[in-house]
Amino acid sequence: MAATRLRAVRVVPRIRAFLSILAACALAGCAAGPGLEELPPPPAPAAGAPAPASGPRYIYSGASDSVSVLPGSPGAAYRYRFRQIEPMSDRFQFRDRDLTFHFRPTPGAVHFQLENLQDRPVWIDWDRSVFHPPVGSPGKIAHANSRWDSRFRSQGSTQIPGLQRYSDYLFPMDYLVDPAGSAEQLHLPLLPEDQSAPQYSDAEFGVDLVFLVEDRPRTYTFRFKVASVLPR
Repeated sequence: MAATRLRAVRVVPRIRAFLSILAACALAGCAAGPGLEELPPPPAPAAGAPAPASGPRYIYSGASDSVSVLPGSPGAAYRYRFRQIEPMSDRFQFRDRDLTFHFRPTPGAVHFQLENLQDRPVWIDWDRSVFHPPVGSPGKIAHANSRWDSRFRSQGSTQIPGLQRYSDYLFPMDYLVDPAGSAEQLHLPLLPEDQSAPQYSDAEFGVDLVFLVEDRPRTYTFRFKVASVLPR
C-alpha cells in the first residue's frame, strides 16, 4: 500500500511537468501541424488583366441597322470600329462583273446590300454558305428569314432578279436563341458590348457566301477585323 502511494506521488509531478511543456509549446506555436497552417492570401490579378464581364448581355430581336459612325446598342459600355481585310476595302465594298457588295459589320450582325449587275437572276445558296464567327468554329449562316424552330432544316435559296438590289443581315446559326414559342428571331450578338469587349480587339470574322451564277456555284469570301474597341 505504501509502495503504491509512493509511485502515485512520483507520477503526479511528471504529469504536471508534461502539461507545462504542452502549454509552453502551444504558446510558442510548435504544436500546430501542417493541416492547421493558415493558407496565404490569393495573389492579386496581374496588371492589365481584362476585367470579368459584368455588363448586360444583349439579346437581339432581328438586327436593325444603324447609320451612326460607331454602330452598337443603346447604353452599351463599348463601341467597335471595323475594317474589311478580305478583299481589302476602306469602304466595305466589292465589285465584279456580276455583283456589287456593300457591307456594314456591327456587334449584332453583318449587314449587307448587293446589286445584280446583269440582266438575269442569281441565287444565294444559304445551305452552302458559311459564317466564321469571332470565337468558335465555322458553321451555318442565319439571315433575316432564319428562325429557331427551323435551324436544322434546309434553307431555301434567295433569288435576286436581274438588275435588282437585295439587302439582308448575317450571323451564325448557332447564335439563335429559343424565343419560347413566339415568332421573334432572337439571337446573341457577334461581339459583346460590356466590360469584356476589349478582349475582342483584333478579332476576325466573316462569311463565305455561295451564289449560283448562270447555274454554277461561286463563292465570295469576305473577312472583317475589329480595328479598335472604344469606351462609350
